[in-house]
Amino acid sequence: MAHYAFLDDNNIVTEVIVGRNEDEVVDGISDWEAHYGELRSQRCVRTSYNNNFRKNYAGIGYTYDDALDAFIPPQPFPSWVLNETTCLWDAPVAYPDDGLLYNWDEASQSWQEVTDGN
Repeated sequence: MAHYAFLDDNNIVTEVIVGRNEDEVVDGISDWEAHYGELRSQRCVRTSYNNNFRKNYAGIGYTYDDALDAFIPPQPFPSWVLNETTCLWDAPVAYPDDGLLYNWDEASQSWQEVTDGN
């Protein structure tokens, strides 16, 4: 079982489907990215549920970057920077390592502890 992402003209994922494995040949079809893309008139790129390739499993709203050959999630905050190794977004300040829960506060550019009041 393989998974495929459909991309719009800006390489934004619009849908993810389960499809044929790349090694399956059915009715002479073996290039499933091309086949599914032609059916939808939309670019189709295989994604890996186990993150074995293309860094991250595609999700709706993710961007496919051809140069990095990776799916990148939406940027959570303007201050966060793309880590080109993981293709995930890094906060400008590391998440505290004290076992407590925190939310990012963009205004103060800091992690704020989650308490009963928030």
